[in-house]
Amino acid sequence: MLLKPGVSLARLCRPCRRALNKLDKAYPDFVITSTDEGLHCASSLHYANQAFDIRKRAFGDLTILGGALERICGPAFDVIEEGDHFHIEYEGERK
Repeated sequence: MLLKPGVSLARLCRPCRRALNKLDKAYPDFVITSTDEGLHCASSLHYANQAFDIRKRAFGDLTILGGALERICGPAFDVIEEGDHFHIEYEGERK
């Protein structure tokens, strides 16, 4: 996994860091483009250190990638395709 300059994992919640480790094993060349820095909507989980963005470009043309990322991260995560990146947020453990 690579980090875009200026991106830090230091404040990211533990479940997000675990998900990143799982993603790194499956797709080692992806780039994290955002954690808590940058501009996001006011209610964004980025500001709660429970979300990160990853660049889609590293994954090629996989049309089912979003579902694969959700399976890797686990049921407590939502994966949202947003243009050139995937927004991945930790929603907490679900019943």
